[in-house]
This record gives sequence, C-alpha cells and structure tokens, in this order.
Amino acid sequence: MDKELYIIRHGETDLNKQGIIQGRGIDSDLNDTGRAQAAAFYNLYKDLPFDKVYTSALKRTQQTVQQFIDAGLPWEKHPELDELAWGEWEGTQTSEHTIGAFKDMTEKWQAGDFDAHFEGGESPNDVALRLKEIIEVIKSRPEEKLILVCMHGRALRLLMCLFSGRPLSAMYDFPHQNTGLYRVSLTADLFTITDSNNTDHLNG
Repeated sequence: MDKELYIIRHGETDLNKQGIIQGRGIDSDLNDTGRAQAAAFYNLYKDLPFDKVYTSALKRTQQTVQQFIDAGLPWEKHPELDELAWGEWEGTQTSEHTIGAFKDMTEKWQAGDFDAHFEGGESPNDVALRLKEIIEVIKSRPEEKLILVCMHGRALRLLMCLFSGRPLSAMYDFPHQNTGLYRVSLTADLFTITDSNNTDHLNG
C-alpha cells in the first residue's frame, strides 16, 4: 500500500439541520452539533500519524478538521474538493417543489446523463473533472502516506465512484452522514475502498 486516505464529510451546519440546500455557493459554519461531531472524530483519530490535511475551500470543512490543523499538521485547501454547485436552488428551503426538481435531476443522472445540471450549477461530470485534478495532486506526492481529507456529501459520493471505477450513477450506493468516514487505500494506481461511512466516533 502506497497511501491511505481518511475521507470525511464535514460536520453539521444549521442549514443541514433546517433542510436548506447548501452546495458550493453557500459558505456556512458548523453548528454546535457539527463542532461536537468534529471533536468526537478528533478524539478517536488524533493519534494517527497523518502527513497532511486536505479540505475544500469552504469553511465548514476546515472547521471540521481544525483541531488537527491546530495540532500542527500541514494543511492545504483545494476548491477541487468543493461541493457540487446546485445553482438556482442554493439557499432554498426543501419543499415539495424542490423535491420534485431534485427527483427529476436524479432520474437524469441515474439514466446516465452526467452533463445534466440546474441553472447556474454543476453537473456530475463537472465535479468529476475537478476531483480527478486533486486525485492527481495527491498521487504525485509520494512522501504523504497517510492523508486526511474533509469534503462534502455529493462530491464525496462522486469521488467514491471514481475510486471504485463505477459509473457516476452509482453515487447513490455510497451513503454518508456528517463526519462519516470513508477509508481508501492506494497501491500503484489502484484505489480500494476499505471502510464506508464509519461513524464509530459518534457512538460513544
């Protein structure tokens, strides 16, 4: 094994709790629950010898792993790890109307139309393209063996599709919750998912 990645979704925000659509264009803070989730993750994994922390450019990911950064771990933020942009729907409350619109978009994606997107937003192909860029950055750094990545739910699902070699329509096969952990090993050019949506740190 050349590398191991610990990849987590950010902690809860008030917008998560309220059912308001965030996406790439909403830069929200963690709420009290999110900070507690982040602290629980840190307490369980703080003794692992991480070489680097990567986050998206959105502050909810940085806040989730801030204790690791404060402990002195090298940290970089990359917009390639940002959430999918939901365009015109960002900042709106979940309703029957939005549920219907998202159902229609989901059906397009599951049918293989990975260029479909909301007005002003991104498609799965758009996000996959930038995720491939950050994957190459991480692969190009052999000195970084154990890496912590904090990102966003939809982008994380798409990243797991890329790692597993599955079509982007398989994104719905990768569950996630706030601070849920995916572990991924890299040997040569082969990524292997070894743990999925692990929430041991939230279970006492």
